[in-house]
Amino acid sequence: MGKIKFGYGWALKFLLAAILIAAGILLKVYDVQVVYAATGMAIVMYSLLRVVPLMKTLRKEVLRTINLIEIIFDTIMGGVMIYVAFSGNATDAFWKALYGYLLAVFFYARAIIYFTSMYYFGEKSEAMKFWFHVVCVTLAPTIFVLTILDKSIIETLGWIVLFISVSGGLYLGYDGYGGYRKYRESSKRLNDDKPVQKQPLVEKELPRPVSEEKEEKQIPAS
Repeated sequence: MGKIKFGYGWALKFLLAAILIAAGILLKVYDVQVVYAATGMAIVMYSLLRVVPLMKTLRKEVLRTINLIEIIFDTIMGGVMIYVAFSGNATDAFWKALYGYLLAVFFYARAIIYFTSMYYFGEKSEAMKFWFHVVCVTLAPTIFVLTILDKSIIETLGWIVLFISVSGGLYLGYDGYGGYRKYRESSKRLNDDKPVQKQPLVEKELPRPVSEEKEEKQIPAS
């Protein structure tokens, strides 16, 4: 049996690509309920998964307290969104408006806590994280104003998530295609390789001991 190692990660990537694209399409078809549920679950997961690492790595007690309050508030907010999504009330005008307000508060609170931690408590940060929170502090009032003007952002988010889902699915599919191609090349080598014929063992003669006899030299008589 050949010992070529196969990788089957491509199969999982194909499956995830199909699920991701299908989820994006269904999200657009049933955009209100699914956007509500997806946003709520994302906020809850983002909040809960941060608790232990964040509490262990923050240097000051006041920062741990502030971030813990934010995590509790965000978890409750996400739980409300999940409840509304599965209760069937997500299409009501009140809940569609509340979605925009909750999302604006989420982004605004995250940005405010980040900049407060950095400028008043000396927390250091990388450039990518800084610009992400600049986007958050810009996005929050935009969502708030659009919600006040009765411009529901759920439909817009549906298109954005659809684009992300399809793009991510295509990327996973392309990556899986590369893995599948390597798998087939490995399989081809396994079938093309001829069995190696073992060479017969040749017995080698043991080295003979070197004679230690020395010829005695006769000393000529003087």
